[in-house]
Amino acid sequence: MVEDMQVLTSPGRPAGDEPVGDSLDQDVPRFRVLLAAALGPLVTGYAVVATLLALVTLTAQYAVFSAGGVLLSAGPGWLAAYQVELGIGGHPLGMLPLLPTIGVVLLVARAAAKAVRRLRCARLRHAVPLIATISGAHLLFGVLISLLSIGEPVRANFWLAAVVPAVISGLAATGGVLRRFGMPRVLADRLDPLALRGLRAGLLGLFALLAAGALTLTAATALSARTVSSLFEPSFGSSFGLFLLSLLYLPNAVVAAMSFASGPGFSIGSLDVHLIGYRGGSVPGVPLLGGIPEHAASWWPVLLVLPLAVGVLVGWSVRAVDEDPAARLRVVVVAGAVVGFGCVLLGTLAGGRLGDGPFDPVSVPVGVASIVAFCWIVIPAGFVAFFAGAHAPMQPVGSLEVEDEAEPEPEAESESAESEDAEESEPESDEDVADTDEAEESEDAEDAEDSGEESDEASAEGDEDFDAEADAELGLDLLEDEPETPAEEPDAVTESTEDSGDAKPAEDDR
Repeated sequence: MVEDMQVLTSPGRPAGDEPVGDSLDQDVPRFRVLLAAALGPLVTGYAVVATLLALVTLTAQYAVFSAGGVLLSAGPGWLAAYQVELGIGGHPLGMLPLLPTIGVVLLVARAAAKAVRRLRCARLRHAVPLIATISGAHLLFGVLISLLSIGEPVRANFWLAAVVPAVISGLAATGGVLRRFGMPRVLADRLDPLALRGLRAGLLGLFALLAAGALTLTAATALSARTVSSLFEPSFGSSFGLFLLSLLYLPNAVVAAMSFASGPGFSIGSLDVHLIGYRGGSVPGVPLLGGIPEHAASWWPVLLVLPLAVGVLVGWSVRAVDEDPAARLRVVVVAGAVVGFGCVLLGTLAGGRLGDGPFDPVSVPVGVASIVAFCWIVIPAGFVAFFAGAHAPMQPVGSLEVEDEAEPEPEAESESAESEDAEESEPESDEDVADTDEAEESEDAEDAEDSGEESDEASAEGDEDFDAEADAELGLDLLEDEPETPAEEPDAVTESTEDSGDAKPAEDDR
């Protein structure tokens, strides 16, 4: 049995010290993991773009399919997925689809998180070489595509092709690594917890505004269903291309609808659409834009209920963050700043140059949109967070006590107690002093009377004792001086006894 257990454990290592994790990844070299994380998103993204171009070419009615042409055209398409402005026949194309950008960001983040797990990085700094490798690979690939596009109808700027994919891929890889490790402890310790809570509330508000924009776009498309269906071509190839184009630009349309629902609106060339005004103009024949109205409507301001509801939602989500209303207002301000910055970023990416024709440029007024979004978050959210949250109990009006006053020291307490005793011992008024003196005099008089009576009784008892002693002495003397008389003569004895107290005996009787 012991030998069998030794076979199950590796030699030279005690049982229980085996690393925990995927056993298939233990022997994979570090270089292979880094290479797979760097080249995986590049190859996958390029293959997806080439596949879509091949489908469009195959289904188009008058297009001629060429494998080499598709592979060469996939390079600028890959750059467009990373928001690199292209030049088509000398005309700028900066209005690029956001859906491929979202796809490549998620792809790079997933590859980075998987590589961190396979490399068994214990700390965040151990993943820095991984992020640098991914970003460097995208930089080299962008430079290669820009060099290959020289002399072609579709070209890309050398510096933009090198820097923009490197920056976007580096940020995406950092996001994937942070998802694995969480926020660095150093950064988490230095950030205010209320600021972090405001960041989460701001992201909630931004996604809620995007949802409001998606709802507005859906309602507009549904109300214009007949116009949207008429924009599709009869042939399958052309309809598929229009559908694919509408799908790729769907996030851009959601951002424009969000700006429209919150107030600032959007513009396509000479067309300017916002809630309080409308300026007509031509629109590209794309089914995604079939919901754009031909004139203004009086009920459009009703859509302001959507951003108002978003602000109420943000305020309700932070109502229990802190008992202090001022702290909750700080959280709301941070959330509003996050939403404003998000509107600037999304508005910048959603618009851009669209050739030099009548549809150039497509733009969202990012400055006005960010300020308006900030106000939509801060004002209703601040109102809800202030009144819906907890409040400290109010102090009485006449109370002048200071809450943070320090406790008195023991010596001070003893001195205060002595002073209170002294105050209590002092008379409060002259009347109390007079009453006290009268009471003391009456008590002294009563004591004097009692002592006088006691002294009279004592003197009376002393006189009685003195008289008794005197009578006793006199009686003895009388008994010695009196002559003996016979018992038969009681009258003489009585007479002599009665006379003994009144007169003295004569001298001749002695």
